[in-house]
Amino acid sequence: MIKRWIRFHHMDAVCFGTLEGEKIRVYEGDMFNAPEPTGKSMHVNEVQMLAPVVPGKILAMWNNFHALGKKLGLEPPPEPLYLIKTPNSLLAPGGTIRKPLCDGKVVFEGELAIVIGKTCFDVSEEEAPQYVFGFTCANDVTVADIINRDPTFAQWCRAKGFDTFCPLGPVIATGLDPAMLVVRTIHNNEVRQDYPVNDMVFSVAQLVSKISKDMTLNPGDVLLCGTSVGVGSMRPGSTIEVEIDGIGKLKNRFE
Repeated sequence: MIKRWIRFHHMDAVCFGTLEGEKIRVYEGDMFNAPEPTGKSMHVNEVQMLAPVVPGKILAMWNNFHALGKKLGLEPPPEPLYLIKTPNSLLAPGGTIRKPLCDGKVVFEGELAIVIGKTCFDVSEEEAPQYVFGFTCANDVTVADIINRDPTFAQWCRAKGFDTFCPLGPVIATGLDPAMLVVRTIHNNEVRQDYPVNDMVFSVAQLVSKISKDMTLNPGDVLLCGTSVGVGSMRPGSTIEVEIDGIGKLKNRFE
């Protein structure tokens, strides 16, 4: 059964619940540990939607799609290659991606994001799915020019860590088969990315398993699965939408 979990702000309180059409069924407790329905509900127009999770850490994959690797002339890596996006980069659905004060080409990268649901360390590939709470849409915004600006040090974290550079949402969907999903990124009403998740070098289960052997993954942590062909630059005044069937559409402006 698919559930769509959201976080929202209502009457000076941060709340969470499930989105059913345009109705929110309100829960209490811990989203990741036996949340309890309150019996209350409200219309989605009554609330301000927040990012559906506040991750302790956000890990972003590089070169995890065969199609993009082939285009860039890269061999599939023998193990997941990833970097950390800092918590200040988190942005809610509908929020504004802010142009950094520095110069450089800002690009969008539509991605599937994995949300961890249970404390996870050194788990097998077979066990890994039970540690996944669900999935959401992500835009791994990047100042591309910064990455190799200094030839002695690749600046991945800086390039991807500016304020507002990790929009997430609109919901966390549980009960989805990630291998059946397709990621679409729409820039100013033009589809720029349209790629299948099953083209990943490392599957969802493999990512969770392999990364859990490096570090403990905690409830709410987010793994960005990487992106595929179609990444492009955006100028201030642009609208960017990342859409995945079953999850919904993450829409943000760049100003």
